[in-house]
Order: sequence, then structure tokens, then C-alpha cells
Amino acid sequence: MFLQIHTLTAYPASLLNRDDAGLAKRIPFGNAVRLRVSSQCLKRHWREDFTPRLPELPDGQRTRSFFTRTVLPKAIAAGVPESVASQLIEPLAKALIDGGVKEDGDLSQPVLFGLREADYFAQILQAVSQGPDPVKALAERLKSKAEKDNFKALSKSAAGLTASIFGRMVTSDLLARVDAPVHVAHSLTVHAAHTEMDYFTVVDDLNRDDETGAAHANQTELGAGLYYGYVVVDVPLLVSNLTSSDAKDWRTQDHTTARRVLEALIDSILRQSPGAKKGSTAPYAWSDVLFVETGSSQPRALSNAFLDALRPDGKTDLRVAALTRLDNYVQQIDAMYGTPGNGENRFLSTTLEQPQHLPSRQPVPQTIAAALDSLFGLKA
Repeated sequence: MFLQIHTLTAYPASLLNRDDAGLAKRIPFGNAVRLRVSSQCLKRHWREDFTPRLPELPDGQRTRSFFTRTVLPKAIAAGVPESVASQLIEPLAKALIDGGVKEDGDLSQPVLFGLREADYFAQILQAVSQGPDPVKALAERLKSKAEKDNFKALSKSAAGLTASIFGRMVTSDLLARVDAPVHVAHSLTVHAAHTEMDYFTVVDDLNRDDETGAAHANQTELGAGLYYGYVVVDVPLLVSNLTSSDAKDWRTQDHTTARRVLEALIDSILRQSPGAKKGSTAPYAWSDVLFVETGSSQPRALSNAFLDALRPDGKTDLRVAALTRLDNYVQQIDAMYGTPGNGENRFLSTTLEQPQHLPSRQPVPQTIAAALDSLFGLKA
């Protein structure tokens, strides 16, 4: 069962996502080069928005210093002498991560860990520190079948809310890899990229009358555009990650948490803006179109509706043109593959006029509620 989320969001002069040269990210698509916002950028801003709204759900930390700055202080607070705890941190890290561990216990690259995992690791250090040879005791414990079973029982959800949604990749025999149930496409403009270099200067407030000119001059690239966004949620996998159940048993689980997570995620997708140079461009926008689909069919993006880039004519609202193009493309897909069957549902919210073929528009809260009801079996 999948939840597909399509959005159209317009931004004025801004620099939403920049590359290593400080320029707006781009990519060729169809007959034009488009402005682009990477999925990594989008996920980070959404995560920072919705995780504080779900404080009862343990989250995680993506860091290279998890063992030295999180586990170590917790172990010391649990009563492990600092000298012993410091001696155990590196062996613990090396036992849990295959390669990439420095001599002090820091990692060579960031890894996502759950805060509940930190608590459990601190408990392990506290237990092995009681014996005459803590390092040997730690090695023996981590190699034991009982401890490996404990790690398995700790479950995927121990990696935290972020990992349950966006996954976790680890090189480890003990830590659980978590597959991502939420798949995020790079957002693209529905028209060709048009940018300009914004030249700016800074004046020194303490200049004397005879001191003229700028104290600093520079330039930055700005662009404006209407972006198509696409997100897919593998609902059984999401429920599995959140409840530590098997994905095939997702329908029999309590869906309360999954529903709250999806409500928060969709709201962040619609209203949380990415953007560099926020202080000088205020790149804040809410989506003008939310088109949601639920069902068991293989997901498919609607980005091909814009392979032929829209060309602003100065007369038609570009948002209207894009929604019309989206509406027509959905009709073409249905004509080719057949209209959705039972169990396939569509919902629409938009600030624009009702399109011809998409479902009747309704306010966002009703669209989200109806989509989630259809997923979790509350409505046909």
C-alpha cells in the first residue's frame, strides 16, 4: 500500500539549494535545464520541522561523535569511572561499526543512531566495568549469542523516528539496517531555469565623509520558480519500522503513531521551506496544489507532465497552467492504463480553480484525513 504526494509550490527570488560553487542547483529535464532542490535538502528541513512536534517518539542523532559525545557521558553518568569509560569507547565503536572508527572512538563519517541505542550501550559499559578486565568483558559480551539476540530485540525502531521514516545505512553485524519507507524525489521547476546574479554591497557605518565606496561587494545567484514535488510512502514498511512488526502484518498493528507521523510529514511537505540566504530573500511559501493518491499500484511520478517545459506567456497564471498540465497528464495515464480500481483513491487541495479531471478540491485537513482513512481501512 502506497501513499503518493504531489505538490506544486512557487517561490519568488531565492536560493533554495546551492551547489559546491554557491550557485543554484540545476539539472536537465526534457527540453530545458531546470532549477532543482535535492531530496537531501528537503528531508533535512522537513525533519527539523516535524520531529519537535512528535516529542513522545524517540529520535536519533546523525553524527561522527555518537560514542564520544553521547554514549560516553551517559556511561559516566551511570557510574562508570571516566578512565574506564574512555578505555571502552573505542572497542565498543569498532565492535558495532565495521571500519571507519578512529583511535579516539569517533567515526570517519556520520552515522544515524537512536537515543535509545545510546542508553543501551551505556548500560553495557556499566555492566562490563564491574569486572577486573572491562575491555575483555566487553569483547566477550558483544560476541555472545545472547547479546546479539538482545540487539535483534532492540529492534529497528531503536534507531529513532528519523531512521523509521528516512532509513539508516550501517556497516555492522549488530546494528540494524533500516530501509526507508519514505522516498523523496528532487523537486524541479516546471519551466526552464531563469536566474540572475544579484550584486550587493555593504557600507561601513563609520566611514568619514572623505571615505567613499563600499566596504564589501559580492554577488549571489537568485532564481524564482514553480516547483513540482513528489514523495512516496511505503505504508506497510513505515508501520513495520514504527512498531517493530513484520511489514506483512501491518494491517493488524495499532496505526495511531503511523497516522500522526504521516499527518506531520505531509504538513511539513506543504509548508516547510528549504532555502539558503533566508535573511535576505525570505524564501517562505506554502504549496498551492496538494494531490494525494493511495492504493497498492506501483507508484509513478507525474513529472513527465512537464517534460515539455512550460513557457510563461505573461497572460496565464503559471500555477494554473501547471495544474492544467498535471490534470491532463493524469487523464492520459488513465486512458492508457485504465482508471483506478477499487482501493485506489485520489484527493485534491488547491488554492486554484477546480481542474477538469482531478477529484473535487477540499481543504488540506480534509484531504489528509480522507487519504489516511483510506489507507488504514476506515473508509472505502
